[in-house]
Amino acid sequence: MHRNATRTAVRTLACAAVPMLLAAGCSSGSDGGDKARPTPSAPSSSVPPSPAPVKFTTLPDPCKTLPEKTVEDVVPEAEGGGKNLGSKDADGYGTCLWSGLDGYQYRALTVSLKRFDSDLTLGSGAERAAEYAGQQVAAVGEDKENQKVEEAPLDGVGDQATTISFETERKSGKKTEEYREQRVVAVTGNVVVVVDYEGAGLEEDRTPKADDIRKGAERAAKDAVKAVK
Repeated sequence: MHRNATRTAVRTLACAAVPMLLAAGCSSGSDGGDKARPTPSAPSSSVPPSPAPVKFTTLPDPCKTLPEKTVEDVVPEAEGGGKNLGSKDADGYGTCLWSGLDGYQYRALTVSLKRFDSDLTLGSGAERAAEYAGQQVAAVGEDKENQKVEEAPLDGVGDQATTISFETERKSGKKTEEYREQRVVAVTGNVVVVVDYEGAGLEEDRTPKADDIRKGAERAAKDAVKAVK
């Protein structure tokens, strides 16, 4: 009697379990199957970073940055159309020199152009140009041979400009000549324009006025900046 009751109970539990297993199997076959399928990933839209665009991609011939009238007034008796000091990278750097001797009055003028491209590591062309310009300004004061160094901002020349006046002495044989000098450093876009202008009265001739040297350098700088296109 006891064995029959036990068998009857087992059959009852087994029969009750079958519907639950079937139900579970159907449930996992529908919901579980959909969840198991991998979802296609969206194509990557990331683009490698590129350097910032620059304003200028070339440089003019430095010897053609100044009008003839400016050269005639600033460097009397200048030889030829200026001496191009040359560069292997004409679109990146260039310098021109004008010099002349009117009686015993000596004048020399240089216009240097330097262009910067943008670099992901070093910064944009404009940022690199501004950094270089600061170095060119600081170099005047760092040279111990330069005396009476005075610098000031120069408005209306490029994006920003600085004008620096100073004096130096140079030996010529047994004599020592006093030179008045002016440097103008201007930034326009990603290009730096550096103008160096100097004058001296040789053989004990009068030393040029500092104001005349300043005006000549600033005039040349304005013309050179306009020539950068």
